[in-house]
Order: sequence, then structure tokens, then C-alpha cells
Amino acid sequence: MKEKFKTHIENHLSFLKESKLLIACSGGLDSVVLSYLCHLLDFEIGIAHCNFKLRGIESNEDEQFVLTLSNKIKAPFFVTNFETEVYAKNHKLSIQMAARELRYDWFTTIALEYQYDYVLTAHHLDDNLETFLINLSRGTGIDGLTGIPEINDQYVRPLLPFSRTQILEFAKKNNLSWREDSSNRSTKYIRNKLRHNVIPELLEVNPKFLSNFENTINNLKQTQYFVNSQVDTIRKEVFEYAESETINISIYKLQQYDDPKTCLYFLLKDYGFTAWDDILQILTAQSGKQVFSSTHRLVKNRDYLLLCPIIEDVSDRVYTIPEEENRIMIPSGMIHLKEVSELSETDFKTIYVDKEKLKYPLVVRKWKEGDYFYPLGMQGKKKLSKYFKDEKLSLLAKERVWLLCSDNDIIWIINYRADNRFKINPRTKQLLKVTIT
Repeated sequence: MKEKFKTHIENHLSFLKESKLLIACSGGLDSVVLSYLCHLLDFEIGIAHCNFKLRGIESNEDEQFVLTLSNKIKAPFFVTNFETEVYAKNHKLSIQMAARELRYDWFTTIALEYQYDYVLTAHHLDDNLETFLINLSRGTGIDGLTGIPEINDQYVRPLLPFSRTQILEFAKKNNLSWREDSSNRSTKYIRNKLRHNVIPELLEVNPKFLSNFENTINNLKQTQYFVNSQVDTIRKEVFEYAESETINISIYKLQQYDDPKTCLYFLLKDYGFTAWDDILQILTAQSGKQVFSSTHRLVKNRDYLLLCPIIEDVSDRVYTIPEEENRIMIPSGMIHLKEVSELSETDFKTIYVDKEKLKYPLVVRKWKEGDYFYPLGMQGKKKLSKYFKDEKLSLLAKERVWLLCSDNDIIWIINYRADNRFKINPRTKQLLKVTIT
């Protein structure tokens, strides 16, 4: 196995040879073999061990065992202790999920602090099969059927092509010792049920099941690569990137494809969406219809779907500007106020007003129903809701609108239009330039 492992590294993970590696070691068979193999290949390694305090004295003996192993192979040793049950209760997680969060957060911290390039974990082919079956049983797409990624950012799993049988044979041949986790014998967890009950039956039906599974995973990864390249092409066609982290998705272009629902699934799955029937219906819904994920929302706006992050609700936030202040930061930018002697060019980010007409402190707030203003260059007043409709502002754009006000009167719909009541005239003595950047 040593030669096969070495060949696999050279062919697929050659960057590890020149890297500083932190190995996650529980003391079990798989992580002990991984540590030993990396030691035999003279990699620069450190050993990291988590004591989750879940099995009393057994957990402490695991910690001592990994310390002894680290000393034997002359590798730096890192250890931490977690109150896993307390963490799981406080964060409303299962023990397994709590342990996963705790260890990965800690591995990342240690790697950063001690400048390890990669963290190696000892997942292998049998683990990959278990993950595949778990995802299959829960219902999944192609991403869930491609198994555990061999490289996932800083985390690398160099034992993925090797079976538990190969790993065990190597350990016995090299007289390695390891710790047996008693909880692995319990069938309380779905992974253990598959390991002890389901997979042995599959191997009895077909002794080549594991190698055939590995071929299947490789075929699925090729399919996934092809699908992703197609999705990239579609994304370039239908996505239009706008300001404020908003993506405009062309409904017309999307509907030119044979299966818009499948296209939307691949385009939006990374944004946390799951209500695919609702998303499909939004294509033909009225403007303003929305679908939410935990992190993003999708809004129908005429011929587009607007995709944007869910942001903090600031509808009740109000900012005041005393006369002595010349700038203030609001969520959409920095407002600058400056007395000037003459006009220069204006645009939607700049207005000029007669300072003597202002009542301080000025106020910056969100718009609300019933607000009206006197549009610069027009006669009479107009409700903001009607102005937004005439300007064809989307729901998202309306939500981002801020108003600069004097007392209760609107001076400026920021980034859009000034109010006629504060415009300069030949009698203006104090000219105030207002800009947002």
C-alpha cells in the first residue's frame, strides 16, 4: 500500500510533497495509518487530536495514545478538549454535528496559527460509500452522489481511493497499533447501521462492489464536471450583475431552454434555495412575488428575477445631520455637505440646494407610504409610490431608497431626484452642494 499511496500522491496530490501538513488523528485505524504513511514518505507533518470527552476514561486514553504516536514519529502534537455535550445542547445540534463543528473549527485555527498549508483527514473508500448511501437515502442531486471531495479548500483526503480492508492489511503488516472506538460498534447512528448491516450484504452479493462503486463515483464526477460547464455557459447567458450585490436573471433567456426548472436548480442551489416549484411559478407571477432561502431572496420584477442577499432590516433607522456636520455615513454610502460659491455639473449623486431654506438638523430616513415631494422641474407634488412606479423601480430598488429631509419635507430622493422647494434661484445667498459617494 505504501507504493500505491506514494503513486497516488505523485499523480494526483503532488502539491502535498512540498507542503506543511496537519493530520487529524483520532487514534483509530485510519488516521494512524495515514500518519504513518506520511511519516514514511518524509512529509512535514503535525498531529492534531480532539478529546470530545464523550467516553470518559476511554477518551483520555485515546489522547495519550496519539501523544505517544506523535512522539514516536517525531511530529509536533496538538490537542484540545471539548465539552461536546454542552456545546450540542447550547447550539441545538446532535452530538455528531456538534463534534464535527468543533473539530473543523479547531483544525482551521491550528493550521492558521502554526502555518500548516493543508489539513489531512483519513476518510477512505468505505467512508465514501457510506456517505453516498446516506445521501441517496435522504434524496439528493448529483452533488450528493459524487461522495466526499478529495480536496475541499484547505482539507485533503489522500486515503479516499483505498478501502478499509487495504488499510487494515497495511496496519497488520507493519505491526501498527490503534485505538478502537466503542461507539463505532453501536448501530444507533445511520452510518454504523450501513457499515455493519447494509454494506456487508452488498459485498456478499458482489465482492467487487467497492471497486465498482469507485468506478461509478469517477463516472459521476465526470458527469458533474460536464454539467457544471454547461451551467457556467447558461449563467453567462442569463445572469446580469448589477449594483448592491444583485443579480438580474433574464426570464426570456431562461425560457429559451428546454427545462427552465432544472436550469434554475443548478443556477440557484448554491444560494440555499429548496422550494423549486415556487421558484418555477415565480416566472409567470406578477411583479413583486418573492421566494426566500435562509440567505437570499428571489424577486420577480417584470422581465427579470432579481437575486440578492437578505440584508439587515433598516426600515426604522434614522440619521440626523446637525448644521455643523459636513458628512454622514448611511448604508448606501457617505453623504457630503459643502457650501460652494458656484454650480458645477450635477448628476444623480449630486444636488445643489438653497441652504437658507433648510431646517436643521437634517434627517435621513427610509421612505414610507404616503410620502410625497415636489419633483424638481415639475409643477405640483407627487406621491413617492407613484414616482417609483413611473420610474419602474423594482421592489428591491424601492427598499434601498433613502430620503434626505428638512423637518418633514423631502429635500432629495437620494440617487434619484431633488425637490423643487429647495432649488437655488437668483436670490440664493448660501449654496449647499450635497453628494453621496
